[in-house]
Amino acid sequence: MALMALAADWASARGTRLEAVTVDHGLRPEAADEARMVANAARALGLPHRVLVWQWDRKGNLQDAARRARFSLLAGWAVREGLAAVLLGHTRNDQAETLLMRLARGSGVDGLAAMAEERVADGVRFLRPLLDVERYALRQELNARGQAWADDPTNDDPAFDRVRTRRALAALGLDDARLAETAARMADARAALEEMTRHVAASSLALDRGDLTLPQEAFATQPAEIRHRLLAHLLRWRAHSPYRPRYRPLRALAEGLVRGRGGTLHGCFVSVRRGTIRIAREYAAVAALESPPDALWDGFWQLERTEGAARADTVRALGQRALGPLPDTGHARPPRESLMASPALWHGDRLVAAPLAGLGEGWTCQPAFTVDDCLATLLSH
Repeated sequence: MALMALAADWASARGTRLEAVTVDHGLRPEAADEARMVANAARALGLPHRVLVWQWDRKGNLQDAARRARFSLLAGWAVREGLAAVLLGHTRNDQAETLLMRLARGSGVDGLAAMAEERVADGVRFLRPLLDVERYALRQELNARGQAWADDPTNDDPAFDRVRTRRALAALGLDDARLAETAARMADARAALEEMTRHVAASSLALDRGDLTLPQEAFATQPAEIRHRLLAHLLRWRAHSPYRPRYRPLRALAEGLVRGRGGTLHGCFVSVRRGTIRIAREYAAVAALESPPDALWDGFWQLERTEGAARADTVRALGQRALGPLPDTGHARPPRESLMASPALWHGDRLVAAPLAGLGEGWTCQPAFTVDDCLATLLSH
């Protein structure tokens, strides 16, 4: 509520378009009434207001699922409305609580950097303009404006990690401002490590027919932290995943690559051959994927047909069974594991074309992204 009021003042002074939104998670009966209260306050400020509703499928961790859903719903709303950014109301208290929660989980530098003032998710800028402001100051602001607000009762429910952390902060006498300062210093450290990682990638990374490659020596001679960061990013990027791989299997794979031993992780097949590390898609991760030929397959491949191309209605992974009988056309092929996970054109159950395997039949396929795209996403936003 305070964010909306302050943002309305800012937007009015600059003639900037501003809209308000509430996410109703459908978890409390009071939520609908609270959304109406926000709508009334928005109307008084001259702002359009929208309610986005989410229904939990009862799977996984509730708080994590709700957080992901919020970002997804907000991003979709911002894109539909043509908005330049979404403002989030996290405060200095939230920053301190997040730092302590992540410390308890054994997080590294990135986790302890806590929340960034700006991040990009699903192509949308999310800004947190209140990270230097305490909750009590926002309540004082609302009181001064005569504006009522609603406190979420789950904020006092010890069943949730954040509530227990909040109480621990008070019990231990930990200062929110000092913890937020620590988070800011960790963010500076993260930025420096990201820049180092980007420099290594920029000087050694290549994209070979959809596979990421880099010299094993360039990888092995880096400090462990840089190796872990680089490998995590490459796996995440090639798998088109919004999440990093878990640290322990990531560390094990990175150590194996230094010794010339590959493996599978995060939907990718990673190998070391002739001094080159190759990161390809793992067949098991894409075996069930199907899409029409005009869609982006696996979030990565663009397929195009030329005049007279063979008829196809589906794109699926080539697979081992279809790869086996393909004749050697003299076409320079990627490794077998890469080909198995590569896009192929099918008409029903009949293989029509496998462009990367040399069976074009009027079809071509190219990655929708470049190495520069991979490098650009190495830095946090």
